[in-house]
Amino acid sequence: MNRRKAPLLLALVLLLAGSALLVFKTRPEQGSSPEAAPARASAQTAANAQALAARNRASPAAGAQEGEDGLEQPGGDLVSYLRSRFGAHIRNPHTQMRMLEQLMRHFQKLNPTGWEADLLAVLKQAFPELYDELAQRLHQRLDYEKWVKEHHAELKDKPEAERRAAIWEERNRLFGKEVAEKIWVAELRNLAVADSLKSIDAVPGASVGDRMAQYKQSIQKAYGENSQAYVQTHQQELMNRFLDLGSVQKDLGSMPPEQRAQNLRTIRQEMGLDEQALQRWEELDRVRDTRWELGSQYMSEREALAQDYSGPELEARLTELRARYFSDEAQTVAEEEQSGFFRFTRPRQWGRN
Repeated sequence: MNRRKAPLLLALVLLLAGSALLVFKTRPEQGSSPEAAPARASAQTAANAQALAARNRASPAAGAQEGEDGLEQPGGDLVSYLRSRFGAHIRNPHTQMRMLEQLMRHFQKLNPTGWEADLLAVLKQAFPELYDELAQRLHQRLDYEKWVKEHHAELKDKPEAERRAAIWEERNRLFGKEVAEKIWVAELRNLAVADSLKSIDAVPGASVGDRMAQYKQSIQKAYGENSQAYVQTHQQELMNRFLDLGSVQKDLGSMPPEQRAQNLRTIRQEMGLDEQALQRWEELDRVRDTRWELGSQYMSEREALAQDYSGPELEARLTELRARYFSDEAQTVAEEEQSGFFRFTRPRQWGRN
């Protein structure tokens, strides 16, 4: 080694070692856990609220998106975010609960043992005029969560109607009937539509069009002036729920292909699909029809082979048959059949498979 370079290299090594030591010594201070902070008895004071807000503040990032807990990520001014996101409707119990549940997830990640005090401190700064109401709502939410956990096994064993009644009895007790109905308004609407579907399915002699008209009326009744927007954002789900009715499937299955295709188109139109979407669905229907027809032919030939052959000879002929009908999927079909699953013995669900 060059003698003139040796001192320089030694100095560089010592410098790096000293830097590493400094980093490890200062790291605990920089990353101190929330549990190491002073006592949280005064966490609800304005001073602690300001400290928590500062801890959740970072340089504004263009195009910031919400994280898994529903709050801004990577940071931002949390108090300002809460006011802008929820402030306009903060007196609505449903909005309050949405905000509280997002905050619960957020602070439970940051501070599993002291999250509640942190959450309350931020609430006090963000919405001081509603602090008592929001704090009460949080405690109601925690009491409800505790009740559900304690009665989980008991509720699971109850029939659906009894389970629903028990849950709503506890919600009404904890929150009050009016507030509970506002918090779980989406659930109530969904249940109303589900109950209507059961009634629609049971109507004797109704046509597919009649059932669809009743279905749309039930959605209108449940969602009121927001029904059109709800349908627009839940087209697939609402369409599937209607197509899953046994009465609708029975009627579609008894129709000639042209009439069935027209009824499926009408159902999709009633759910707000545009012309391009309708054409894509019709193409998919044709692909499915062709596949089910081939599947039916395959099963017929398969049954005939099973009557005439057995053992290795049968398997060899089935391998040839699957290759002829399914080409690249032949091996997948063979593995399905080995496990006892025969895809073309399933019921045909028109508009669904």
